[in-house]
Amino acid sequence: MRDDRIRGPMRVAVLHDHLRFIGGGERVALTLASAFDADLYVTDLDPSLPSRAGMPAVRIHEIARVPSRPPLRQDRQARAFATATIPHHDVYVFSGNWSVFAAPRFRPNLWYCHTPVRVFYDLHDAFLATLPRIGRFVAQRWIRRTRPKYERAVQGVQEIVANSRNVARRIERFLSRTADVVYPPVEVAAYRFERVGDAWLAVSRISHEKRVDLLVETFRRLPHEKLLVVGGAQLGVSAERLIRSLNPPANVEFLGEIPEPRLRELYATCRGLVATSRDEDFGLAPLEAMASGKVVIAVNDGGYRESIVDGETGWLVPPTAESIAKAIARGTPDLLGRMRSACEKRARSFDSALFVERMRALIEASVRGS
Repeated sequence: MRDDRIRGPMRVAVLHDHLRFIGGGERVALTLASAFDADLYVTDLDPSLPSRAGMPAVRIHEIARVPSRPPLRQDRQARAFATATIPHHDVYVFSGNWSVFAAPRFRPNLWYCHTPVRVFYDLHDAFLATLPRIGRFVAQRWIRRTRPKYERAVQGVQEIVANSRNVARRIERFLSRTADVVYPPVEVAAYRFERVGDAWLAVSRISHEKRVDLLVETFRRLPHEKLLVVGGAQLGVSAERLIRSLNPPANVEFLGEIPEPRLRELYATCRGLVATSRDEDFGLAPLEAMASGKVVIAVNDGGYRESIVDGETGWLVPPTAESIAKAIARGTPDLLGRMRSACEKRARSFDSALFVERMRALIEASVRGS
C-alpha cells in the first residue's frame, strides 16, 4: 500500500511560519509547494507575495493571523501550528522555526531546518545585549519558558533536513539530532548577466544579525563606491529607526523590498554582491548573484564558506570594514568580468532541479517508512 501511494501523486502538505515578506525560507517553502503540488499552510499570508516571488499558482491556506510584536508573535505562531486543523495528507513537511509545533500531531513528517532558533542558543547573549534592561528581563523569561516547549515539539519530528553543513552542526550541537543536508535552491535559468555595473549590491533583511552596520561602515570608507541595499525589515523591527541610527552616507541607498523582476535586474547589472551576516545559516543571495555571473565578497564564516569559492567566485574576508573595503578595491571591472564563468558554473551546482530531486527522495522515504 505504501508503494502504491508513492507511485500515484503524493498528497504533500508544507507548513511554513508565515508569508509576510520574501526571504530565503519563504522561497524554499514556495518552491517545495510548487514542485510537489502541495498545500502550503502559513500564518499571516500576504496574498500578493506568491506572485511577487514568481510562483502565483501555489495553493496557500492561512491558518491564523498573529501579532507583529515579538515575543507575542512567536507564541501565537507556535500555538497556531500546535492546534491547526489540517486535512489528511500523505506527508507533512515543516519549514521555519514555529511550524514544528505541529510535528507531534502530523505524521509522517520531516523538517527542512533553516536553523534552530538562534536566540535560544548561539545568538542568545548577543541578542540580549541589544535590548534595554527591562526588555532583556522580559526576553530572558520568555526564552526560559519557550525553549523547553520548542525542544519537545522538535522531538515529534521524524526526519530533519538541514539547509547546510553549518546548520547540521548546530542541530547536532543544540538539539542532539543528526540531519541530512540539502542546499536551498536557486532557479539558475531565471537569472542573467548584462554587465559589470557601477553599484555594489547587498540583499538582506534589515536586522542586527545581518550586520547592516558593517555594510554602512565599509562604504563610509569608500565614498566613490555605491551600495544598494535590498530587503525589508525583520518583523518587529523598525527599518526606518534602524537605518537612521546607522546614519548612512550618501553613497548607501536602502531600497526596501522590491519586486522580483527588479531584483533580478539589479543582480544582472550590479558590480557584485557584498554579504556580511553573522554566521549565516547558508544564504541564497550569494547563489542568486553567482547565477547572474557576479562575484560575492562575504565575511569568512557560516554558510558562505559552503557556497563561495575563495579567489574564484569571490572573496571570503574577516568581518571588518577594512577587510571588506580592501576586497572591494581589488574587484576591478576587468577582473570581475573574467570571474563571471566560474560564478555561473558554481551556481549551477545549486540549481532548483537538484534540490527538488533530493527532497523528493527524502519525502518518498518518509512515506515509505511510515
